[in-house]
Amino acid sequence: MEFKPMDKQEIRSWYGREFTETFPPNEQKPLAFILELVDAGRYTLLGLYDGETLLGYASLQTHPDYPSYVLLDYLGVTAVRRNGGLGSHILFLLEKQFRGKACVIAEAESPVPGGDAEENDLRSRRIGFYRRNGLWPVYEMGACGIRCQVLVLGIPGDPEALAEAHRAIYGTGRPDITIPLGPNETPAPAHWGAET
Repeated sequence: MEFKPMDKQEIRSWYGREFTETFPPNEQKPLAFILELVDAGRYTLLGLYDGETLLGYASLQTHPDYPSYVLLDYLGVTAVRRNGGLGSHILFLLEKQFRGKACVIAEAESPVPGGDAEENDLRSRRIGFYRRNGLWPVYEMGACGIRCQVLVLGIPGDPEALAEAHRAIYGTGRPDITIPLGPNETPAPAHWGAET
């Protein structure tokens, strides 16, 4: 297996075949926006490959003023390869790559009190997956109209500095991002909704 950056052709293929089938529309960054970030040197999509076959992926977003922080924007394993440990393997490879260099920020949907039991169970399992793989919860945030648990891989340092870097990575053009989100705050509606 090889863990390597995808070129733009591979990103377009991933977006059309894997990404739009895996993530709900309100969580899908438009391809044009992803490619703009790639051109700006602020976005990398790493693919885990077996030969030419994509097994899984991790997309990473950064900000030049905060080199010690990396946002794990999307993490996934292709449908036929799920539940085989590849997600954990990708997190291991990220930990190895950024050890001593950067804190990796991950986000997972928080369970909703009184919400659908099956959906809440899935959300709890996702958070549990990150915790089992060495990530630590630090605060909640609002994104895409959803309350999310923020977890970090590596040493987060000062929570205020972490939140500042996290906000900077998203930038000012995302009215749906609230970092951190207070216990009584409601997440703003999804930013991408009109574009999907």
